[in-house]
Amino acid sequence: MRRIWQGIVSAAAALAFAATAQEVTFYYPVAVGGPITKIVDQMAADFEKENPGVKVKPVYAGTYQETIVKALTAHKSGTPPTTAILLSTDMFTLIDEDAIVPFDNNDAKPYFPAFLANSQAGGKTWGLPFQRSTIVLYWNKELFKEAGLDPNRPPGTWKEMLEYAQKLTKRDSAGNVTQWGVQVPSSGFPYWLFQGFTTPNGVELMNSAGTETYFDKPEVIEALQYWVDLGRKHKVMPAGVVEWGTTPKDFFEKKIAMMWTTTGNLTNVKNNAKFDFGVAMLPASKRRGSPTGGGNFYIFKKASPAEQAAAVKFAKWMTTPERAAQWGIDTGYVAVREDAWTTPKMQDYVKGFPVAAVARDQLKFSVAELSTHENQRVTKALNDGLQAALTGAKTPEQAMKDAQAEATRILRAYKR
Repeated sequence: MRRIWQGIVSAAAALAFAATAQEVTFYYPVAVGGPITKIVDQMAADFEKENPGVKVKPVYAGTYQETIVKALTAHKSGTPPTTAILLSTDMFTLIDEDAIVPFDNNDAKPYFPAFLANSQAGGKTWGLPFQRSTIVLYWNKELFKEAGLDPNRPPGTWKEMLEYAQKLTKRDSAGNVTQWGVQVPSSGFPYWLFQGFTTPNGVELMNSAGTETYFDKPEVIEALQYWVDLGRKHKVMPAGVVEWGTTPKDFFEKKIAMMWTTTGNLTNVKNNAKFDFGVAMLPASKRRGSPTGGGNFYIFKKASPAEQAAAVKFAKWMTTPERAAQWGIDTGYVAVREDAWTTPKMQDYVKGFPVAAVARDQLKFSVAELSTHENQRVTKALNDGLQAALTGAKTPEQAMKDAQAEATRILRAYKR
């Protein structure tokens, strides 16, 4: 009888928990290779153990672009997620749609200032950094050695990168390229990779209010000309549009000697490159620099106050120093706060794998990723211009003038 009674009490307690537990629907984008969903599932389960009053429901929503479309569609239908990882550059779009609520500004204090540049606006903190990145250069040390280059010295300037790429490009007797010197992808996130040229050339693409763009500045056109020339003039990189998704595979297969990609691919490269490789900050023109990238936690406005509070707790829990360190180790993303880098686990990791700290060290030179009001339309205008230049359909100057004219037209309503 006692066991039956205990069973009834346990069942009643479970029902009471089910009735009172706050469910946090968590949209998560799967955009970079690796077993990330398993890691996220485990983190959600660990959070639930420590916070028995909250149930986290991860929803894997596709790419970043697909995830924001699904999140905003759900918001408009009245059933949005409680929280979502969306691009930091989606901030103005989410504000304009009245879809999110701000965090307390004190919540933002632990994070690197470079990441907050795409997380704050109008004196408010709209996103908490989570899976953030910069662009870095990866190189194959074996191929450097074969080409007579110092395998431990990456190119430090644009001039050096071109010189290295010329030595690293191989052709067969018929003149067909069998190994490219360098590869900078131009699909997926072309505007972001382009900022890897404009930032070192001393120019930013927009103002902090997200109401103006500067696509037709001379320094921007000069940066695009350099990128175009790598493929079309110097022929050390495939001409035209280079695929984002296949670039790491090309690197693993030794089809390319150097590549630009996200630090979010670091663990992928570590696990799959069957050769010694290096990681470096992007080459400088007038200065060092990379845009930041990646996703933030956002809290949706139509969630109940209790659900919002649970989501804030979850976001802060996911980015505590130990967890930020472990996330960086597991994925290759940059641990988003300084104190994560002083944890014993991260210090041991960097000691054994020093290149993990390159992206962190580049943050001091980093700028905000392109983000404006009507961000997807403005970004499309720039991406279209970049692809027109890279394929030879337009000169870099004409492509950027056209992109700027379109961005100015789109943003006219936001000028005050």
